[in-house]
Amino acid sequence: MVGIGDERMNKIYPSAKAALEGVVKDGQLMAVGGFGLCGIPEALIDALVASKVKGLTVISNNAGVDGFGLGKLLETRQIRKMISSYVGENKEFERQYLAGELELEFTPQGTLAEKLRAGGAGIPAFFTATGVGTIVAEGKELREIDGRTYVLERSLKPEVSLVKAQVADKAGNLRFRLTARNFNPAAAMAGKVCIAEVEQIVETGELAPDDVHLPGIYVHRLVHNPAPEKRIEKRTIRTA
Repeated sequence: MVGIGDERMNKIYPSAKAALEGVVKDGQLMAVGGFGLCGIPEALIDALVASKVKGLTVISNNAGVDGFGLGKLLETRQIRKMISSYVGENKEFERQYLAGELELEFTPQGTLAEKLRAGGAGIPAFFTATGVGTIVAEGKELREIDGRTYVLERSLKPEVSLVKAQVADKAGNLRFRLTARNFNPAAAMAGKVCIAEVEQIVETGELAPDDVHLPGIYVHRLVHNPAPEKRIEKRTIRTA
């Protein structure tokens, strides 16, 4: 199996384990796509657990739930710090944080999305009014523009991004399904190396140009996972 930058551009790896080899290491800054449990790279997260890398700083809107998604990495104590927006569905996260065992950088959801988007666009930082006057702005530069105060937020440029898409062609062009797109494109664009887990792989050219949500130039490795669990975070049904 070839690596990043190979002239043949073979991006498909036989397993999630193989796709992580030579890329992930202790202490990395890593972005993981998804929103709650929607659009998370399940197989790649499992392979990350099995790799036993540790000391990770993980950028993700959520921290999974107990026993699933990023919750698995919390249980194995492989995450040192989370950069997140909402983490209220994970009791182990709460326990570790309150016990001082896990660092947390709370980030407003829109700011988190823009920090990733800016990182992928080569923008080092930006000003936003979100968080001014709160702990979010503590220790950060403030500037008044047109009579309003803004806080400087630095972009995020993770060493590795793990994302999930529905379909990829062999060149790495991705198509996401509905709301499973969420943070995945921004995370993919920001990462120096992007590994995408997909349910279907088609020949290059089979995806119509207007159906490509993320160009393959941002994707370095592909993993085929045709049957992810897609667990529902909170299943609600009618009783009558």
